[in-house]
Amino acid sequence: MSKHIHSIEPSATHTHTIILLHGRGSTALEFATEFFESQASDDRFLGQIFPNYKWVFPCAALRYARIEDEDLHQWFDMVCVQKPYYDPEKRQIVGLRESVGFVREVMEREAREVGGFDKVFVGGISQGCAMAITACLAVQRPLAGFIAFSGWCPFAKLGGSEVALLQTSVLVEHALDDEVVPLALGRDLRDTLKSLGSEAQLVEYEDGGHWINEPKGIDDMVHFIKSKTMA
Repeated sequence: MSKHIHSIEPSATHTHTIILLHGRGSTALEFATEFFESQASDDRFLGQIFPNYKWVFPCAALRYARIEDEDLHQWFDMVCVQKPYYDPEKRQIVGLRESVGFVREVMEREAREVGGFDKVFVGGISQGCAMAITACLAVQRPLAGFIAFSGWCPFAKLGGSEVALLQTSVLVEHALDDEVVPLALGRDLRDTLKSLGSEAQLVEYEDGGHWINEPKGIDDMVHFIKSKTMA
């Protein structure tokens, strides 16, 4: 399995790392490029706001997508993101197991480099969010924080999960006009993580589609990150 990673190094002394996973059909480079074009309400870009942060974007392997009948960069195969809980055993489990090792390896390496899991944020968008949650549960270490954009919890309807994100706080951002991953799945994500012992908050936006509301969503993410690192 390909293990491509796109990284953006800090411009000042490295103090924290943020690992973000792209969505289905995208790539690490595509996601990182568009993500870093986002601006906060003061017109600053993320690299300017967090000069001490390293940003890491792992890339999902090319996997055969049965619905599209073609190879896509995806963390696991599925019927469609609008119905993420459909047929999980046949379509999703294999990819999740294969991908979790890769993402866990990235998390462990970055934690060693920066000086601990408590200096590492993890998150993702859409299917990347689902994959990131799975990897965090596999690592079972408290993180600086978890950031979820337009995502869902892959095991919310599977039951029997006696696991927790430990002391990791979670920020969930989801737009009401998201036509790819319905807002109801974002609410399920928050509720599931809370039931597993995590401090999870959901911020809903009137618009933003299947992406990040700008600039409010960026402002909220910046506030969340700073609140977990400046105590």
